[in-house]
Amino acid sequence: MDHCNTSDLLSLEQALTKMLSQVTPLQATEIIALTDAAGRITASAITSPIAVPPFANSAMDGYAVRCNELSSTMPLPVAGKAFAGAPFKDVWPVNTCVRIMTGAPIPEGADAVIMQEQATVSEQGVTFSGNPRAGQNIRLAGEDIEQGAAVFPAGVRLGVAQLPLLASLGIAEINVFRTLKVAIFSTGDELQPVGQPLGEGQIYDTNRFAVRLMLQQLGCQIIDLGVIRDDQQALRKAFEKADAAADLVISSGGVSVGEADYTKQMLDELGDIGFWKLAIKPGKPFAFGKLKNAWFCGLPGNPVSAVLTFYQLVQPLIAKLSGHSQWQPPLRLQAKTTTALKKTPGRLDFQRGIFSTNAHGELEVRTTGHQGSHVFSSFSQGNCFIVLERERGSVAVGETVEIELFNGLLN
Repeated sequence: MDHCNTSDLLSLEQALTKMLSQVTPLQATEIIALTDAAGRITASAITSPIAVPPFANSAMDGYAVRCNELSSTMPLPVAGKAFAGAPFKDVWPVNTCVRIMTGAPIPEGADAVIMQEQATVSEQGVTFSGNPRAGQNIRLAGEDIEQGAAVFPAGVRLGVAQLPLLASLGIAEINVFRTLKVAIFSTGDELQPVGQPLGEGQIYDTNRFAVRLMLQQLGCQIIDLGVIRDDQQALRKAFEKADAAADLVISSGGVSVGEADYTKQMLDELGDIGFWKLAIKPGKPFAFGKLKNAWFCGLPGNPVSAVLTFYQLVQPLIAKLSGHSQWQPPLRLQAKTTTALKKTPGRLDFQRGIFSTNAHGELEVRTTGHQGSHVFSSFSQGNCFIVLERERGSVAVGETVEIELFNGLLN
């Protein structure tokens, strides 16, 4: 059993440290249109070419005034109107006000905008209630972003929260890191591509399909080499082709004890690869290293194990290779269990769970059920990992556990 001989197992933290310490981000960059930049990573810091807002403007529909001309009883005639895109440009007589709309430029000399709800209009002009103060309801030029101010550093992934801001600054092109090229394939005569009829003893190639979907979410350029049969020459050709075309090669299957003999021998000739036994469940077998040109990750053959090791190890590796320096690990929180959880000490266990908030506002979590490394339905049912410490045993109802919320790869 796992707890009988775990001294040769590598912890998740050790494995991740080994991986990330060896790789450096891609250096190649390109300038692309902002409209094509969704999911790309900034390769240099971005500064604002303009002030935002570019001119002082009104935060309200109301009246622009000069505070020293205000009187609680003397109405101010309306000298004109100011709209967004159509500012007031006439001579502004003393002891008058200007009707102004939200976003309209502040007329020269105005030092406050009084909202229309505090204005009473008559034939003689407008009188105001309240106690207007200088500067109220005026958005100053550069109040949001000053010209030349830093907007984003290098290493930011561009999405809906970033791109419209850059568009508002008039930035039409942007310098980004080149897209990471990732070659993928699966090994095994029993595997059949999705959509093809199954022969006797065959199963569908779930792993490569899942890996491909996750790579798409991460914005990688995918080189899909399909299923490679259990033949040393075919496997060597696949590795050589992948190594020549990609920055990272990901294979599925062929890295566990008993499977890795000729694979290990071949990979020793093609590069420097370590075959690791990880102290995590699911996902003990894992391989990592450098081929002649590309980095290599070998995932376990079981579907849940393949996705888990990709999620915990390959995802942060891809972030670093891609130059995504602002990447953050998935959020972890504390929750109480509402179901018992079976566990044997010896490996860090990532069980699939369903978290929710109870009537008292407390986080609770329950298991998705059977946790076998072949039960892929646990991902579709769950919304988090229940992260059980390496030496922890089974968990009773009501105990506190750590949960890791699924991020965009699994949602």
